[in-house]
Amino acid sequence: MPRTALVVRGGWEGHHPVEATDLFVPFLRESGFEVAIEGSPDVYADAARMAATDLVLQCVTMSQISADALRGLRDAVAAGTGLAGWHGGIADSYRAGSDYLQLVGGQFATHPSKAPGEVHGDETDNHLDYTVEITALGRTHEITAGIDDFSLRTEQYWVLHDDLIDVLATTTHPVQPYHPWHRPIVSPAVWTREWGAGRIFVATPGHSPDVLRDGNVRTIIERGLLWAAR
Repeated sequence: MPRTALVVRGGWEGHHPVEATDLFVPFLRESGFEVAIEGSPDVYADAARMAATDLVLQCVTMSQISADALRGLRDAVAAGTGLAGWHGGIADSYRAGSDYLQLVGGQFATHPSKAPGEVHGDETDNHLDYTVEITALGRTHEITAGIDDFSLRTEQYWVLHDDLIDVLATTTHPVQPYHPWHRPIVSPAVWTREWGAGRIFVATPGHSPDVLRDGNVRTIIERGLLWAAR
């Protein structure tokens, strides 16, 4: 019997939720999943449907979630449904939902910008050259094994997180004279989390489809989807 993947997408359009998730739907089908797509997290409140779902791929930046839907998502993950996603679609969702933040284990705080003299007032102001560094755990984990440190030019997420996550890759925010912090800050860039019988996978790169097409990013996400699924 094929496994079931539920793609939940929506929220802020700047993260291209339809185009971005469409990049991975063929991979899921080729991997043996029956794929359903919903445009709202309200589906999480359907207990029977969630119990039959082996993987949730969520791409919903910001937005809101009802108490029933959030409870349904938490219950489903605790019972074994996998939850996976990238960038703001999972790490910047439902900001007012503290129970969601606890479930995922990391929350987008900011993406530092270029030097004041280099900003132009568009989204490229936050596109920096940075390195994704694979951790010691990541070098042996099935999601990131065989992948070396790699560089990207895109938004570099500063993430608030707890120590229940298993960090497979990090990125370091340097000290700049125009920023108020006084030492380099290391943020998780790829992590996993076990929650009850369920698994959660998060990758912070993925601001736009071109980033998702990067060979390293795409490989990590594809492996992460398979790892998280029941």
